[in-house]
Amino acid sequence: MTDATDPTSPAKPSNFLRGIIDRDLEQGTYASRRWAGSPGDAAHHAAGEPDPAKIRTRFPPEPNGYLHVGHAKSICLNFGLARDYGGVCHMRFDDTNPEKEEKEYVDAILDAVKWLGFGWDASFKGQTQSHLFYASNYFDFMYRAAEALVTAGLAYVDEQSPEEMRANRGDFSTPGTDSPFRSRTPAENLARFREMRDGKLADGAAVLRARIDMASPNINLRDPAIYRIRRATHHNTGDAWCIYPMYTFAHPIEDALEQITHSICTLEFEDQRPFYDWLLDRLAELGLLAQPTPRQYEFARLNLTYVITSKRKLKQLVDEGVVSGWDDPRMPTIVGLRRRGYTPEAIQLFCERIGVTKSDSWIDYSTLDIALRDDLENKAHRGMAVLDPVKLVLTNWAEVFADQGGASHLEPCALPALPHPAEGTESPVRHLTLGKDVWIEREDFEEVPPKGYKRLFPGNKVRLKGGYVIECTGCTKDADGRVTEVQATVVPDTKSGTPGADSVKVKAAITWVGAADGVEAEVRLYDRLFTDPQPDAGGKDFKASLNPDSFKVIKAYVEPSLAQARPDQKFQFERFGYFVADRHDHAAGQPVFNKITGLKDGNWK
Repeated sequence: MTDATDPTSPAKPSNFLRGIIDRDLEQGTYASRRWAGSPGDAAHHAAGEPDPAKIRTRFPPEPNGYLHVGHAKSICLNFGLARDYGGVCHMRFDDTNPEKEEKEYVDAILDAVKWLGFGWDASFKGQTQSHLFYASNYFDFMYRAAEALVTAGLAYVDEQSPEEMRANRGDFSTPGTDSPFRSRTPAENLARFREMRDGKLADGAAVLRARIDMASPNINLRDPAIYRIRRATHHNTGDAWCIYPMYTFAHPIEDALEQITHSICTLEFEDQRPFYDWLLDRLAELGLLAQPTPRQYEFARLNLTYVITSKRKLKQLVDEGVVSGWDDPRMPTIVGLRRRGYTPEAIQLFCERIGVTKSDSWIDYSTLDIALRDDLENKAHRGMAVLDPVKLVLTNWAEVFADQGGASHLEPCALPALPHPAEGTESPVRHLTLGKDVWIEREDFEEVPPKGYKRLFPGNKVRLKGGYVIECTGCTKDADGRVTEVQATVVPDTKSGTPGADSVKVKAAITWVGAADGVEAEVRLYDRLFTDPQPDAGGKDFKASLNPDSFKVIKAYVEPSLAQARPDQKFQFERFGYFVADRHDHAAGQPVFNKITGLKDGNWK
């Protein structure tokens, strides 16, 4: 394990969060913490032992959709900091909104975090301990905390209508107005709150509000709602509750029960931090939570060009059939990136490179593709594929190989699968056969070549990569003038790897697939889902910039080694870019490949 406090560990890129953690560790800010082996209140942890984890972070998604690339940044940050500082990162579901949450999303989130390379098990007292938690398991304590606030005069039941509450809240230039229910006694509020709990009030008839300051310049401190009535079945607690805590109330309590040290959020929660601190300080003063309480720190969320990361909008694309599902390879979801062919290592590298700041900025999507190429360059096996095929006939094949079977002869060829294998290892070899009929790219032939064109045209010689030098003699066209066949002759004794390979100099080598052993494959060409770099910025209609050419399906031919691919195996199709065998649809005898990215951004070549 990398430990940032160990001078022998590899250095990690510095950022303001690491500076905060370094300072807290140096000053012993959380040295007095105790851990009882599970989340709990002050009394629970007081009976525990000094916390063996130097820090505790958490990744707290709401299970109301699939995780996207922005969550990947948070996952890598929270789990990575815990790993590097000898701490523990909790996997916690903020499942306090039963109307939008589903078990499907819970399972998908856990799978995504594991796929990215992280886990939530850690050793405690010699035993492996899971740190998978659900906010809904804390509902009993949250209710107890709410009653404690009511009893202390720090919360009250408000029965204004939502419209009245909104009007009385004021704005940035006008202080709020006290609710007519704010002056109720603690006993009156407690009785009414219990009626809310017992289902005696209708949905929306009342809320529990913290009593803070209706004139605060921070609108979030103007008596925020902390409990509301919702008759909805919860994925974890069923129908045990008809009142549910608000996120801003539940989240700090979850952190405190779990003894989180550094609660890392995105910048939109910065204005909520004063309430976070107010609530934990009050509950600690009331003896419910252990000291020292967690502290919240904010960083800039990931803004990636040509991508939207609103789960609501992503769900809209799925529900309206704009994409084939949450794992459509054009989606920025982690399952979509995985199916597209991105690797966990590439995503981790991307997150490390973009860094952590407190300033919002846009990251160009090409940065993610660069990380992918850097990861796959020395890992992805090479292979030849013909995506826009036209038949090449070697007209003198029978004569050249007259003593080896003539026209039916198949010449074995071999190429390295990895041009730059790891030091001390040899590249695997891929085997293919060259015969009289060959598939080549249509763009590799021009009857009348443009200036500088070096590939096939009548009278020009090129090498079939890994095979022979050939000389183009002409072509055949259909009635519309479209080329249907290219003809060439083999130059004898010029096979790659033989003494005569350099006897004829050529200016180009072209990729090919033998008609005898090439396999037809479905290739799915994916591009960016949107044409606008910021498709939903400034309230724009994000669907107005959907890219009509973001998905194309073609029939191609691939060399035999590619036909043996395993689902999810990545390759570099020589000259075209990186492709992956689709993890769901690819099968032996029916290969399906997805384009991940080109060899250069925005360009196939």
